[in-house]
Amino acid sequence: MNILFVASEVAGYAKSGGLADVSSALPKALKKLGHNIKVVMPRYYSIDKKELKSLGEMAVPMGSLGEFWCEVFIGNMGGVEIYFIDYELYFGRANLYTDSKGLAYGDNDERFIFLSKASFELAKKIDFIVEIIHANDWHTAIMPLLLKAKYQYNKYFKNSSTVLTIHNMQHQGKFTTKIIDIAEVGWESFTSDNLEEFGMVNLLKSGITQSDVINTVSPTYAKEIKTAQFGWGLDSYLRGRELLFGILNGVDYREWSPKEDKYIVKNYSLETIEDKLICKKDLQKLFNLPTNPNIPIIGFVGRFATQKGIELISQSIWELLELDIQIVILGSGEKWAEGFFSDIAKRYPTKIASFIGYSEELAHKIEAGSDIFLMPSLFEPCGLNQIYSLAYGTLPIVRAVGGLDDTIRNFDKYTKSPNGFKFYDASKDALVGTVKWAVDTYYNNRDGFNILIKNGMKDRFDWDISAKKYEKLYKVAVYKKELESDKL
Repeated sequence: MNILFVASEVAGYAKSGGLADVSSALPKALKKLGHNIKVVMPRYYSIDKKELKSLGEMAVPMGSLGEFWCEVFIGNMGGVEIYFIDYELYFGRANLYTDSKGLAYGDNDERFIFLSKASFELAKKIDFIVEIIHANDWHTAIMPLLLKAKYQYNKYFKNSSTVLTIHNMQHQGKFTTKIIDIAEVGWESFTSDNLEEFGMVNLLKSGITQSDVINTVSPTYAKEIKTAQFGWGLDSYLRGRELLFGILNGVDYREWSPKEDKYIVKNYSLETIEDKLICKKDLQKLFNLPTNPNIPIIGFVGRFATQKGIELISQSIWELLELDIQIVILGSGEKWAEGFFSDIAKRYPTKIASFIGYSEELAHKIEAGSDIFLMPSLFEPCGLNQIYSLAYGTLPIVRAVGGLDDTIRNFDKYTKSPNGFKFYDASKDALVGTVKWAVDTYYNNRDGFNILIKNGMKDRFDWDISAKKYEKLYKVAVYKKELESDKL
């Protein structure tokens, strides 16, 4: 199939979250299956265009704002062609979505309408007949509507089907109605079953109602977003969609494997699991913790955000510090949390250590050196760190939501091949109780603890598996389009 894959971020070029990881890995896996896929993203300020080839300029119609000219660059991403839309006014900024104070750019609506329209114009420029338009999250969720309102009669798109992947329901792209004239989708699209929401425009809502097929990044999250608790106000529209699927994200094991990891002090595998202790000692030294091989280390790597359960950790920390454990935290985000974890690490330097910010090297070292990994998310579309932890023989403690529930099998007598610990209530008591359970297992049931390690390290979540499911998803989208054409 000819696939036009459009995303606001791609790992290796620009990244703020899991969307970037998918946008990098999935196209490569689809290319391996024989598909002709073109990836499109903005050329942000941080992306050096000297390493790219220019394809010249291109006009992008922006409705009431007029016609904007941009430059197009092309690069090679593991054998996949990736195209960069270079327009300084919109993308020549230090950050992807927010200013230095963390506030969303005031023109994010225009920026990503521009990206969406430029992707259509690019296909024409490079003479690419598109069979599948794969949009991702709110940033490109208007593409199904753009196809219907503006591009479907063009020879490049007359047989195009649309797929929308929702990576996080919380972020929906809500803006004023000015973008209707900019997008040129017509005021007839400003209805409750399309763009309109409480007198504003909701781009993700339009994508949900107008795309041929929708998927999200885990089977459980696909069910959860149909509920009021996880649907963020759009659950009724998702319940009304028949073709809504959940496909679990994969992992790039070339990057996340203790056998090959370039960041850790000693590579190891299930057969040489004793070498993990060398990584543990290295982690303790790095964070100035007592170098005791017998004390369990609990690691956390993630954003200091409500979604990630950072409040639960802060509420639980006093009881956790009473346990015979060490805690290592890497992350940044909400300022209160940055200050809190910095302060508590200073007060209890033999029990807890923190690094405020992000370091790829430290993330790998924490995965390799920890015994337990904590992910108490309030919601989690897929999650990747719990999968990394399994590969590194580090047992996850997770809240049973979304992809965390799909990937972690609880340690109990009713579970086949358990690989971690789960709790269900978003409460301090549930988190502390589960940590105590895991720590008790570490000290008093090492055979059970080692069985969990063995099961987890044998698990595989390859992108090749996920890509084949996306391939089926595309076929469903094409079939739906054909059925609709037959009705006309």
